[in-house]
Amino acid sequence: MISAIIHGFILAFGLILPLGVQNVFVFNQGATQPRFSRALPVIITASLCDTFLISLAVLGVSVIVFGIPWIKFTLLLVGILFLAYMGFVTWKSKSNTSLSEANALSPKKQITFATSVSLLNPHAIMDTIGVIGTSSLSYSGMDKLGFALACITTSWIWFIALALVGRQVGRLNNSGGFITVLNKISALIMWGTAIYLIFTLI
Repeated sequence: MISAIIHGFILAFGLILPLGVQNVFVFNQGATQPRFSRALPVIITASLCDTFLISLAVLGVSVIVFGIPWIKFTLLLVGILFLAYMGFVTWKSKSNTSLSEANALSPKKQITFATSVSLLNPHAIMDTIGVIGTSSLSYSGMDKLGFALACITTSWIWFIALALVGRQVGRLNNSGGFITVLNKISALIMWGTAIYLIFTLI
């Protein structure tokens, strides 16, 4: 079981590490919220979404769902439209020295956007299914449970750490210029992901 847990930690960390829409959004909210506690909605939502996806992947349910072509097509299309919209909103966000409401989203918006960038990103979902789901087939019983819990724990630790780092960077660079650059990078990543999904759809 120890080897399954270690495998889960390493695999999940490798998957979650690359700079993607979800990571940038969590970091952004950590940097722009006036207090770390105000970023808890995005942290908890992103972590719960990953917990949900990992659980589906390990249980094999997601493989069945993605075997239905119209579901996959619909998810791709909705994901493209949402990422394009989110990119536009983020690009146009105004920055200010107090890091106030223009960038620090309300809890409701944090939850909505975090859920969307987590569950409406087919590329990330297919990575979870293809890598974590396939890797879990090597285990059974308690080993499979340990593997799944290790992946889930890694996700929670990562999002908490990401928001904390964002918070510290935001405090050290609390000028409007830093947040403006961060918003532009976030928007470009969202648009890049949307373009990739368009090619996947075609």
